[in-house]
Amino acid sequence: MAISVFDLFKIGIGPSSSHTVGPMRAAATFAQALRERGLLAQVTRVEVRLYGSLSATGVGHATDRACLLGLMGQWPDRIDPHSIEPRIDQLMQEQCLMLDGSHSVAFQYNRDMRLLDESLPYHPNAMTLEAFDGEHSLFSQTYYSVGGGFIVEQSEIDAPSASANDVALPFEFSSGAELLALCKQHGLSVSQLMMANECAWRPEAEVREGLLKIWVVMGECVENGLQNEGILPGGLKVKRRAARLHRSLQELGKPNVIGSTLSAMEWVNLFALAVNEENAAGGRMVTAPTNGAAGIIPAVLHYYMKFSPEACDDDVVTFLLAAAAVGILCKKNASISGAEVGCQGEVGSACSMAAAGLAQVLGATPPQLENAAEIALEHNLGLTCDPVGGLVQVPCIERNAIAAVKAINAVQMALRGDGEHFISLDRVIRTMRDTGADMHANYKETSRGGLAVAFVEC
Repeated sequence: MAISVFDLFKIGIGPSSSHTVGPMRAAATFAQALRERGLLAQVTRVEVRLYGSLSATGVGHATDRACLLGLMGQWPDRIDPHSIEPRIDQLMQEQCLMLDGSHSVAFQYNRDMRLLDESLPYHPNAMTLEAFDGEHSLFSQTYYSVGGGFIVEQSEIDAPSASANDVALPFEFSSGAELLALCKQHGLSVSQLMMANECAWRPEAEVREGLLKIWVVMGECVENGLQNEGILPGGLKVKRRAARLHRSLQELGKPNVIGSTLSAMEWVNLFALAVNEENAAGGRMVTAPTNGAAGIIPAVLHYYMKFSPEACDDDVVTFLLAAAAVGILCKKNASISGAEVGCQGEVGSACSMAAAGLAQVLGATPPQLENAAEIALEHNLGLTCDPVGGLVQVPCIERNAIAAVKAINAVQMALRGDGEHFISLDRVIRTMRDTGADMHANYKETSRGGLAVAFVEC
């Protein structure tokens, strides 16, 4: 399947792309299918069954709420985050769900929302939705939320067919080696090659417009994170820090950020913290390529745009296209799902993508860009996904800040070389895949191991 930059960068809401955005899309798709099949008016009850990681950390990741909102006909890129609490409160009080936004059915949470202690074989993030007319089953579908907001239907697995994304790309690649060879053969940068591929779906003007819209939402998320204060939801009582940190940096006046390594790190930390605090609060997000790792790419790009005098919209387009090339390699050859390979697949992939984007706008050759991406990913190998309390807060928020700085450091190292290096990006991606397969399930977004169980509530 061909993967577009807009598959990797999707507008949604927090706190999780795999546990919130994906399930909401799946539930909205299910409600839409009922309408298209002419079954909507017959439905008297809907049952949601969550499996694996969706069940283990679903409540903390708002999976249950996302499913309910999707069944109401809400989509993650369109819903107003401020409308979520009133909608859920009303449903719980009235025990009534407005299916597809138009058909009222009874919904008893304790009966119809089932969190099951079992997994399905295709992917740890699985959910089944079933609509009933009395006791008679009208329609059932199983969905897998495979990371980054991507969903796969069981019917697609059972009977694969051509999809809208199966387009003929002018420069198809499935490995870093193929990407570098194509760039060399055609005299293209990575971002130029990616733009040519994107134009197989839509005109270049639309690609630019879409990427700049993504950037606007990323920027709004940063600004919201710099303004909002208080305690993050979920019960851990984690205090938001970005607004206070922003004030303290502003009090320094206007330091020579580019010339001060420590000051630069603080600004990058700030931008990443702002994004991931917004994510934890359920705010408007861009998966990049997931929500759990959504602060890394915006932090690096925001810093470049804010403090580079020559920065312009072209740099945004160039950055995101180059970042997406590495994201495509990670998704095709390993995974961007924490439930599948641990946090190395989320934070590691995002760190590698950010390094590729920054390297590109700083003028890196394709081999230097590949080297930067390789360094960034290599030093996230083995990173576990162990969110305390099943919430995308600890250690997730700080982890984004650390990875954003790491991405910049990877670029600095790569640009000092000529692109020649010992371990290829392809080998590191394969290692991420194999390490994820070896990793115990307790360390893959189940909150049953690592820091998640080291935390003792007093």
